[in-house]
Amino acid sequence: MEVVLTQAEWTARRAEHLARVRRWTGPHHERKAKGEKHPVLDFLFSYYSHRPSRLERWHPGPGVVLAGDAAREYLRRPAYTETAEGVALDVAKFAESRGDTVAFIGRLLTATAARAPRLGCFGLHEWAMVYRQQPEQVRHNAWPLRLGSAGTDTVVESSRVQCGHFDAFRFFTPEARPHNALQPTRETQVEFEQPGCLHATMDLFKWAYKLDPATPSELVADCFELAAEVRELDMRASPYDLAALGYQPVAIETPEGRAEYVRRQADFADRAAPLRARLAELCGTLLRSSARVG
Repeated sequence: MEVVLTQAEWTARRAEHLARVRRWTGPHHERKAKGEKHPVLDFLFSYYSHRPSRLERWHPGPGVVLAGDAAREYLRRPAYTETAEGVALDVAKFAESRGDTVAFIGRLLTATAARAPRLGCFGLHEWAMVYRQQPEQVRHNAWPLRLGSAGTDTVVESSRVQCGHFDAFRFFTPEARPHNALQPTRETQVEFEQPGCLHATMDLFKWAYKLDPATPSELVADCFELAAEVRELDMRASPYDLAALGYQPVAIETPEGRAEYVRRQADFADRAAPLRARLAELCGTLLRSSARVG
């Protein structure tokens, strides 16, 4: 059943979305104009390929008709069509053109949701990314390592590293890879991902924008906001000293720090679950539309 939004209703939702995401896109634009780098927040716009301008753009998602003359601007964008009541996403056309992507995302999200969260990795992936590197090789080398190079290496060597997220593992240094209890690959991604993983939670933003413009922008923003919070913990638990930026460390080399990390990790897993379910449901809707076309 379609929902018809008046021009006043959908333009208000669009304005609310823009105001919401400019909390992050505005400062990012300012830093970029000044040539400034941010070791925590830049990740949201560099590792993730959704440009700030795309994040600011509002889409209603499937089953929503935009009424009023202003809605015709959406006809200039792919996957929109004119209906008797206004302009709407052509769900069948979108699903037909992006079927493989939708199917993969749906499989990954469903498989991840079916597993119990595994906690206790303690964010050691960030430590493994700088293990036995020379200072000039360290990714965020403008910022010191809290324990120095030798101390950082000791933490990796004395810990059980158990990262199952391929897109984190692929950035491990060659020397760190044998320390990992798991050896994930792109081919085993669906088998390995689990809901306690911070990167799997951050990646909900990626899966949301990979389905753009079919994902309602409010859902994209929900996933982005959670990713921003998770990224903060990710870097607070990292080996870097970012106190000058206001990020007090979660010292995972201590029992207290590890306990805090696990507590926050469990909270993020709980908050990610409904977002993952909404994205999986969207994939199901799109796949059913594709099947009808086929």
